Amino acid sequence: MHLRNFSRAMVAALVGLIACAAALAAGPAAADIVVNVDQGASQPLPIAIPVFSGPAVAGDIQKVIANDLQSSGLFKPLDPATFPQVDPNVNVQPAFDGWKAISAQGLLTGAVSNDADGHLRVDFRLWDVYAGEQLLGLQFTSTPENWRRIAHKVADAVYEKLTGQQGYFDTRVVFVSVSGSPAHRVRRLEIMDQDGFNPSHLTDGGAEVFTPRFSAKAQEVTYMALRPSGSTIYILNIETGRQEALGHFPGMVFAPRFSPDGSHVVLSVARDGNTDIYAMTLASGAIRRLTTDPGIDTSPCYSPDGSQIAFNSDRAGNPELYLMDSEGGNVRRISFGEGRYTTPVWSPDGKWIAFTKQTGNVFHIGVMRPDGSGERLLTSSYMDEGPSWAPNSHMILFSRDTGYGPHLWMADISGRILKAAPYNLGATDPAWSALLP
Repeated sequence: MHLRNFSRAMVAALVGLIACAAALAAGPAAADIVVNVDQGASQPLPIAIPVFSGPAVAGDIQKVIANDLQSSGLFKPLDPATFPQVDPNVNVQPAFDGWKAISAQGLLTGAVSNDADGHLRVDFRLWDVYAGEQLLGLQFTSTPENWRRIAHKVADAVYEKLTGQQGYFDTRVVFVSVSGSPAHRVRRLEIMDQDGFNPSHLTDGGAEVFTPRFSAKAQEVTYMALRPSGSTIYILNIETGRQEALGHFPGMVFAPRFSPDGSHVVLSVARDGNTDIYAMTLASGAIRRLTTDPGIDTSPCYSPDGSQIAFNSDRAGNPELYLMDSEGGNVRRISFGEGRYTTPVWSPDGKWIAFTKQTGNVFHIGVMRPDGSGERLLTSSYMDEGPSWAPNSHMILFSRDTGYGPHLWMADISGRILKAAPYNLGATDPAWSALLP
C-alpha cells in the first residue's frame, strides 16, 4: 500500500512542534462507526490500539493515546493480551476477522521512526473493523522531546473522526495549587498538560492567586493576585514569562476574563460598598463600566462570539445568572430555580452556560441553555465550584472539596462521567486552554 503525499504543516510557537498530516492510501468511505458524545447511556466504543512499531518511545506513545481516549469515557481500549496481532504493519490492510473475534469496532495501527533530520515521525491509520475500511491515515512530525504532544494529536484526530467533534487532548490546564496548613496556605499559579503530566509553577507563592483564565487567542493567562496592600490583575505570557499588571483600579479587583478575540479583559471592581463589572481595552488601557446596579455584579464571561456577557448578581436579593450585551445594555435574568447561582461560564460552542449552584448545604455544577432553559445538574457534593469547559464543550473541569481540601474533578456534559482529574494534590480554580497551536 503506497503513501499519497497530501500534507499540511502546523508549527506550534510554544513548544516548537511541527505537525504534518498525510493522507495514506485511498480516501475512505463514510465511517460506519458513530460515537455520540451527548448520549448519556451510550456504551464506550471498543477500540484496539496495538503498540506502534519502531523505537522504545512507540510504546509510550501508544499508552498516551489509549489513556486519552479512555479518559473521555467514549472509548474502551481493549486488552493487548487478546490481540490477534502484536504489531500489525501500518502499511498493510489488517486481517479484520481476527479483530472482529475480540469485538473490536475500531483499530488503530501505527509506526514510529526517526527522520534524517532527527525529527520523530508517527504514521497511523484508523480502521473500521466491521466495514473493513480505512477511516483515517495521517502523519505527525516533531522534535523527539515533544512525543507526548504527538500522541495527544493522534488521539485528537481519532476522537474527531469518530465523534464528529473536535478533540481536546492536546491542551493544558492552568489552576491554583494549594499547599500548606489551613492557617498558612500557599497558593501558586500552576500549569500542566490536560492529562496531569508536566506540572510546573508559574508563580512563587509570594502572593495569593485566584481565578486564572486563559486567552483563547494567545499563550496568555490573566489572574488576580492578593497581597496585604490589595489586589492586582495580571496578564502573564506563558511563552516568554513576561508579566504585567492590568492598570490601576481603586478598590478590590477580581474575576478577570479575556474576550474571545483577546482584545479585552472583563472583570469586577468592588469600591465604596458596591461591586460592578468593567471592561478594559488592552491596546489602549481604556476602561468602561458595564453595570451600575447597587447589587454585587461579578464573574463576567463573554459569549464565544463576544456579543454578550454572562454574569451573576444578587440584585434580585439572591445570587442569580444574568446576560447583558457586551456594552452593558439589555440586562436579563436567566436563572429561576431554587438556590444560589454563581460563576457562569459559556461553553466554547455557545450552546450552554455552566455554573455553580448551592441548594442548602450542597453544591452542584450545572448547565443551562443561554435562554435559561434545559437546566440540569451534573454533580452534587459538599463543595463543587468553578467550572471550566474543554475546548470541544464536552468535558467540564471544576474544583471539589469533600472536607479535606480542594481537588480538581471533571464531568462530561451528559452527566455520565464524574471522576477525579489526573492531579492528586490540592488545587482549585481550573481553566482549560484552547487546543495548542
